[in-house]
Amino acid sequence: MGTLVSARTLAAREPDTGLRPWLDRRHLTLAYALFLAYAAIDAIVSAGEDQVWAIWAACGYAAALLVLWRWGHRTTAALVSVALAVVAPLLWLSVAYKLEDGMMVIERSASLLLHHGSPYLTADQVSSWLSYNPYLPVMTLFGLPAAAGVGGLAGNAGVWLALGTVAVLALAFRIAMPASRRDVLLATAVAVASPVIGLNLAVITTDPPVLAFILLSLALSAVPAGTKATAARTVGAGIALGAACDLKSTAWLAVPVMAAMFAARDGARAAYRFLAALAVTAVALIALLDPAVLFKRGAAAALVQNSVLFPLGLTHYKTPAESLLPGHLLTTMGTAGHVVSVGLLLAAGLAVAVSLVIRPPRDVPAAIWRLAIGLTLIFLLGPDVRFGYFIYPFGLLGWLALTQVTQVTQVAGGALVTAPKGARRLMNLDFHHVRAWWKPGFIKFPRQVQAPEARDPASAPGARDPASSQHVVGDP
Repeated sequence: MGTLVSARTLAAREPDTGLRPWLDRRHLTLAYALFLAYAAIDAIVSAGEDQVWAIWAACGYAAALLVLWRWGHRTTAALVSVALAVVAPLLWLSVAYKLEDGMMVIERSASLLLHHGSPYLTADQVSSWLSYNPYLPVMTLFGLPAAAGVGGLAGNAGVWLALGTVAVLALAFRIAMPASRRDVLLATAVAVASPVIGLNLAVITTDPPVLAFILLSLALSAVPAGTKATAARTVGAGIALGAACDLKSTAWLAVPVMAAMFAARDGARAAYRFLAALAVTAVALIALLDPAVLFKRGAAAALVQNSVLFPLGLTHYKTPAESLLPGHLLTTMGTAGHVVSVGLLLAAGLAVAVSLVIRPPRDVPAAIWRLAIGLTLIFLLGPDVRFGYFIYPFGLLGWLALTQVTQVTQVAGGALVTAPKGARRLMNLDFHHVRAWWKPGFIKFPRQVQAPEARDPASAPGARDPASSQHVVGDP
């Protein structure tokens, strides 16, 4: 079936711009019902900061459902959910709980950068697992306010991380939805309020800004079917992904996936342009935020030891983080289990690489699916991986849903109808040849529709004023 929309609303849009079904009232109600169910279960089975978030979030999602059911105001519902499921628990946890270990590491790394030119401690300075900084240099930016002496919430690295994430996400949606600022606001609010991102922002993890920059790169890479990305968009995608790769190594798998997509869709030159922009961005950011690598012996080794070897569990001190994922369970079996876990991780990466050669993705949705599957395998098999890393595959699929387009097509008499993108076009439709049955405000079309050009569609039986009715078009 097609999507039900007001013809007056459709008439205000340009033909072929499209509508987004997951932003309509029915789909949002379903999404918030699922959010509420997750938050309610989490409030029962979890403890500590996660439980605090779950209680706040359940209230926010319930309030959003009430607004959708009683008044139907989608944007208001989404903003209410952001306020109660993200902002309120973020402020509460920032004041009532001690700073997260990750935020302490970020603020310490910013202080090290200001005083010693590098955010990393060398091997002889490491005294515990907390001495390591598993993040790449760009993550240090969020700790600079505290390192500069700003106190309270204004200097809290978690608050700046949340603000940066929302800003980059909004920019990504603005690029993906250039025709509607209202859709941009709504999609950004829904994404931020969802448990996938909202929980990670509230309890302050470092993954949301990485995901946001990956999505920005994907938004810049997207073009209409049959067209190629401009040089400016290709370079922009490389710059955005370069920033993501300099935040955290979890973004690295996106590099070969997107390079393969550019090569398959736009040609080898576009792929080289994308990779060049990414490499220049990554190197420039490292030189800017870890300048010691340029002139201090051992600084480059410290960068690799902290941001690559420690996350893989290949250092003397190992993270105490635990999970029930297969890779971590293997590491509990000793050295042999750890070797098997790393081997499986490399095998998963090799499998993704082979798939990119044999059958490269040819558009952004295909690249998203390939990346989501690859990251899922890596997180399942990696030696020191927590459940929170699944923000990436879930976030990628959520982006795909929120940016999904339902085609808007102009038909007889200037009326606008909707059909799933890729469905048959109904331009110059002759309503004389359409057998339709009516419900209040609905038209249903059969599968076989003729569209002779010789007839005047304006005089056809059933032609209606586009500003006074509702239409649904789609395959039955």
